Amino acid sequence: MRRVRLDQIDLRILKDLQADGRMTNVELARRAGISAPPCLRRVRALEEAGYIRGYHADLDPEILGFEVMFFALVGLDSQSEAVLSAFERMVAEWDEVRECHMARGPNDFVLKVVARNTAHENELTEKLTAAPHVATVQTIQVIRTSKDLPGVPIEMVPDPHQT
Repeated sequence: MRRVRLDQIDLRILKDLQADGRMTNVELARRAGISAPPCLRRVRALEEAGYIRGYHADLDPEILGFEVMFFALVGLDSQSEAVLSAFERMVAEWDEVRECHMARGPNDFVLKVVARNTAHENELTEKLTAAPHVATVQTIQVIRTSKDLPGVPIEMVPDPHQT
């Protein structure tokens, strides 16, 4: 994977694609102030360099029948690499677990989980509590989400001309 040195045009492309991954290359090029062929080359280079990991649709979980979202703070009885990796492999198989983050602090993992309803949330919590090496589980049910932005604040990426 070759590294691309980002310039202001690349940062604009990343910002626009992060906001709307379905934007046409022609529109993306227009916003970046370049023509379509070099814009497409830049996008491909950004993908190959790993700056762009993929594209997805932002789905509404409630409309699709997942009325509950919760975070699970999980503590394990061991922090050996074998136990940590086994836990990560296990929750990777659970479709309801949408994110799994190893954390520093009083908990080993923070999981973002969706459930059809509170009964389903309870089932998932019980399944998690009974899993191998799980010592503690604390759940936090989301009542309302007021901010949910993808990616990173492109405006805060250091200016490549300021070194």
